[in-house]
Amino acid sequence: MVRGVDEQRPLENLLNESVVTPKQYFSLVDTIARLSLKAEARRYYFGFWWWVIEPLLYVAVFYIVFEQLLGTRTPDFLMFLIVGKFTFIWFSKTVNYAGNSLVANAGLIGRMDLPKTLFPMAVILECTYRQTAVFALLGLALIIDGHLPNAYWLWVLPLIAVEALLIVLCGFIASVLVCIKRDFALLINLGMLFLLFMSGVFWDLNAIGNQATQDAVLFWNPVAFLLHSFRQALLWQQAPDLSHLMGLTLFLSCGLVLVAKGMSRYRYYLAQRVVTT
Repeated sequence: MVRGVDEQRPLENLLNESVVTPKQYFSLVDTIARLSLKAEARRYYFGFWWWVIEPLLYVAVFYIVFEQLLGTRTPDFLMFLIVGKFTFIWFSKTVNYAGNSLVANAGLIGRMDLPKTLFPMAVILECTYRQTAVFALLGLALIIDGHLPNAYWLWVLPLIAVEALLIVLCGFIASVLVCIKRDFALLINLGMLFLLFMSGVFWDLNAIGNQATQDAVLFWNPVAFLLHSFRQALLWQQAPDLSHLMGLTLFLSCGLVLVAKGMSRYRYYLAQRVVTT
């Protein structure tokens, strides 16, 4: 919540204040995210429980299809699937939601000169709050299955940080694209479906016979690399590729700075596109 501000004041009064400092910016992001979470929980009968029910339903469907019907030979397939799907769903759903964040707030953007990163960032934080429950469920499932915490689990922290960077960068880009042309929302949905099949969510990248092809998938698809790294740390007691992880972090950080600066520089153009299209 925003510190030093009466929590009972309307959100629009908060938005009318000048957003200058990073503290004010992130306080607003946090306020919008929390209000959205509460509003969503009130709309559904099961409320906050949907945060963990939804990913479990996804896992159940994939498990029935690939384990029971197709008879996959991947060892410990249920936990393999849970790690992959639980980490992938954070990326896919967040980027999809962030893509529509600017057009969904056309009214506010038309009345106020707000940072255009504010709305996708609020959506990203909202989805990240949900994901904390999913990660807690993931840890519980691993322990129940006999994958007890060990030193390799510490790799989860930098992996989560890098995935968060990837989500913010892709979320910002998606919001700009959808703002420019609404059709991009459909293309982003199709892109997520493509990544679902290309990132090893329900199949093992080690099954690729050609090592050069496997390396290419890991290099050009950061989602595949992150999912594989989560499995290395949580299931296989292996350390992820540190040099790849550091290179990816540098690339994402530079990309995020450039995109954020671009959204700031062209904020009036983005506002015009949101209001007029």
